[in-house]
Amino acid sequence: MKYDIRHATRDDIAAIETVMRRSLDVIGRTAYDDEQVASASRHTARVDAQMIDDGTYFVAVFDDRIVACGGWSRRAKLFRGSADQEADSQLRLLDPAMEAARVRAMFVDPEFARRGIGRAILEKSEHAARAEGFTKTVMLAMLSGQAAYAACGYVAIEPHEFETPEGVRLGATLMEKLLSE
Repeated sequence: MKYDIRHATRDDIAAIETVMRRSLDVIGRTAYDDEQVASASRHTARVDAQMIDDGTYFVAVFDDRIVACGGWSRRAKLFRGSADQEADSQLRLLDPAMEAARVRAMFVDPEFARRGIGRAILEKSEHAARAEGFTKTVMLAMLSGQAAYAACGYVAIEPHEFETPEGVRLGATLMEKLLSE
């Protein structure tokens, strides 16, 4: 299967959000119940346009169709939770010498899962973060993706939980990876 990975653009937002919802609706069910999946789909399947504008968000394209997405951020925000505020502290630029780059919003359309596409986007993100001087990445991994990230060298640091505006709680795991030379 031949696919291309490129930087996302604002014109891709609708297609990216479709991939996010499909991923949550199918892959998310391996770790979350129906209520959690529905709430996550409504409130977390939204693109953080700041990442697109920063040039740190990627899409995988197969036959002119976006089939996966994900990226990294040089900003302090760890995830785009629905209760997430656009506070200055969340938008500040990280210090690569002292702080870890953020891996964020990794989703694969279930039809294209387990083909290495998500791993390829993750590796592209890590390479870009390393090129900017970061020596570590962190992510808030949904439980449905934790095993995949562990297979890519991420280590679980601590459990985490976030709440959607409807009061639905979703478990997640804070994970990190040291970036080798």
